[in-house]
Amino acid sequence: MDTSKAPASLDAELLRQVARGESPFPHDVLGVHQADDGTIVVRTVRPLAEQVVLLTPDGSRTPFTHEVEGIWAAVMPGDQVTDYRIEVTMPGEEPVVVDDGYRFLPTLTPFDLHLISEGRHEDLWTVLGAHVRRWPGTMGEVNGTSFAVWAPRARAVQVVGDFNGWDGRQSSMRSLGGSGVWELFVPAVGVGTRYKFRIHTQSSGWVERADPMARATEVPPLTASVVTESNYTWNDEEWLAQRASTDVITSPMSVYEVHLASWRPGLSYREAADQLAEYASAAGFTHVELLPIAEHPFGGSWGYQVTGYYAPTSRLGTPDDAKYLVDRLHQAGLGVILDWVPAHFPKDEWALARFDGEPLYEYPDPRKGEHPDWGTLVPDFGRPEVRNFLVANAVYWLQEFHIDGLRVDAVASMLYLDYSRQSGQWVPNRFGGREHLEAIEFLQEVNATAYKRVPGIVMIAEESTAWPGVTRPTDAGGLGFGLKWNMGWMHDSLRYLGEDPVNRSWHHGEMTFAMVYAYSENYVLPISHDEVVHGKGSLLRKAPGDRWQQVATLRAFLAFMWAHPGKQLLFMGQEFGQEAEWSEGRGLDWWLLDQPLHAGVLECLTELNRLYKETPALYELDTDPAGFSWISSDDSAHNTFSFIRWDTQRRPLVFVVNFAGVPHEDYRLGFPGAGRWTEVLNTDDKTYGGSGVTNGGTVEAAATPHWGQPASALVRIPPLGAIWFTPEEWPPAEGLTPVTAATDVSEAVARETDDATLDTLVVAADPPEFLKNGEESDEAVAKITKAAAPKSAAPKAKAPRTRTPKAKAETAAASGASTPEASTPEAPAPEAAASEG
Repeated sequence: MDTSKAPASLDAELLRQVARGESPFPHDVLGVHQADDGTIVVRTVRPLAEQVVLLTPDGSRTPFTHEVEGIWAAVMPGDQVTDYRIEVTMPGEEPVVVDDGYRFLPTLTPFDLHLISEGRHEDLWTVLGAHVRRWPGTMGEVNGTSFAVWAPRARAVQVVGDFNGWDGRQSSMRSLGGSGVWELFVPAVGVGTRYKFRIHTQSSGWVERADPMARATEVPPLTASVVTESNYTWNDEEWLAQRASTDVITSPMSVYEVHLASWRPGLSYREAADQLAEYASAAGFTHVELLPIAEHPFGGSWGYQVTGYYAPTSRLGTPDDAKYLVDRLHQAGLGVILDWVPAHFPKDEWALARFDGEPLYEYPDPRKGEHPDWGTLVPDFGRPEVRNFLVANAVYWLQEFHIDGLRVDAVASMLYLDYSRQSGQWVPNRFGGREHLEAIEFLQEVNATAYKRVPGIVMIAEESTAWPGVTRPTDAGGLGFGLKWNMGWMHDSLRYLGEDPVNRSWHHGEMTFAMVYAYSENYVLPISHDEVVHGKGSLLRKAPGDRWQQVATLRAFLAFMWAHPGKQLLFMGQEFGQEAEWSEGRGLDWWLLDQPLHAGVLECLTELNRLYKETPALYELDTDPAGFSWISSDDSAHNTFSFIRWDTQRRPLVFVVNFAGVPHEDYRLGFPGAGRWTEVLNTDDKTYGGSGVTNGGTVEAAATPHWGQPASALVRIPPLGAIWFTPEEWPPAEGLTPVTAATDVSEAVARETDDATLDTLVVAADPPEFLKNGEESDEAVAKITKAAAPKSAAPKAKAPRTRTPKAKAETAAASGASTPEASTPEAPAPEAAASEG
């Protein structure tokens, strides 16, 4: 109990200031104090009270005397009071016994305040915001809620809410020194109570603000914060233990991206939990990625304009309901990734904007503090307390909600001071450059802190430019992300997909160019919500042709995507061929699953996920050149692509896809070894709604070298279809002559080629260890010769000349291929600024 000394009588003006809630130090007057004359003085604010009586543990009753404007004082002999209550009688009402919040010490320690000032309080949510507390006492336990808020420029702060009729005069908060933190314990306030902070600004009078640290809110459009307390018991211990020992980079990751409110409209967190867990696990996904669930006022923002960083949106239930969703997904074997938006926040003045009457969370200079594309505000990444607010928020979701990873939105907009700004609209950094040094330091800090605090999680960047080292560790000068969305691959492949098959040969390089830079970062291949809105159409409708052709193209593209190096992400609805583009205002067309073609897409996707998880070659070496070899990257005449994926034990998977509208019969395909190869997947299987152009389940590869491979076979490749082959036995039978790097080079030089078929879309990197002993190596050829890919299976039409990586990068703009990874751009990629999220 606070029993600091105070005079028995105080200046009337000081009392009036306290009575009006305008004092920054109300605890110096209110509560219990030892007076200069040795007596005990207790003061309380009870406006309109008719009578006030002090009750003490010995049963005595001491009347209060009214002093000024609702302030009452009681004087008792003695040197301390161990406990007391106050009996208040309002006109025409029965007496009510209440506790006095002004007799309690601060709930924040000096060390807490030091960490906050330094921007180093990684558990910030445990000391700021609203917290239900229970204090023991001689006269019984005291239940209530402590409130704490950072508002350094405020002249005074009150907490208002249901408990005081939104009249803050009885709930003035105290300033805790130079920390900028204000604090108050309010007895009898419990879970479910609505509240806000009422701030006396330097120039704008009184303003009301929602709690930046609120862990629950009213349902929008209402804006009050809500006191909450978690009683959730987790049941995912086994999942967390497994996660801590799992390397995300070398493990399978197939992500189902979901906007909860429109996945199946009307479901709460708890209702969605069981349905989503059952559906996503049955489809074979490894993870679910949720579009932002932090509270946001406008549903049309999809959650990307956050006002309540620490509160799951109340539209779908309580914070414990949100925890149940994560828990249930974990129990179903699904990881949970959450979209997180530290790059900007909306201008709503009841939230973070001009929080204490002046720019606080945002940069004061609009050239740094306003985002021109989205009409939002940019956090002041250079201010320790603001940076701390965001870093702690990342830890909060990972730790308190057991989230397995954060996908950080709009990273490109954070990295560049001139992002979407013209000359004169931005402020250079201290070196005169356009790099946003404070944002870079923030990203490094949040990534390092997250990995330190929560074992086994992954941080993912949505970054659309060529910023170097996004997934490089922070101690090596990188940003420290674990994975990065490959926006270049996405744009190039979707552009190719949109071409008519007769024109695709002229755009062949758009599907291979991603391998030029595939190992510069750790990539996720994203087909996200951004690609199926705003007139872009669904993934199905991006392909030309009739419905059968569109569905076949979709199946083939998914097989290509799942076989390509990188983790996979697919937005909801695309797994069964959603026809309409997505809108947050309506649900998915689930009825399409009653149609065989669409049900076949989902069945194909499910099989892709099953094989993906069972085939280490498809994920173990996603970020290592040893895991990939081109068979043929330049067969533009047939619209085919073929390559090998390798696992760490040199077990291969052979992939071939035909994006032409006709089948290829007796197509000679190179294999890394002779013997029988199983057709483990054919997207044209009738089971999936295909035409049934298959190889009968197996092919026999003979020791006939082709395309730099030691063996080959004649295969049937279906129209708009893809095939995965795995060997029945591996290593291949004895007697097969390994193809060495030297013989590969000789073959490459002697091979019949013409200028139109040259292509070097291969990765210039060291060959894998198992290829350094004279064994077959497409990678070795690429490293030594940078030479042409081998001649295709059939004579080629005069396709447009493919280019070396350097030439391709230099002329990509003319051909339409994306070059985000080729070199650092002069300006951020335009697609990054085109849409939010």
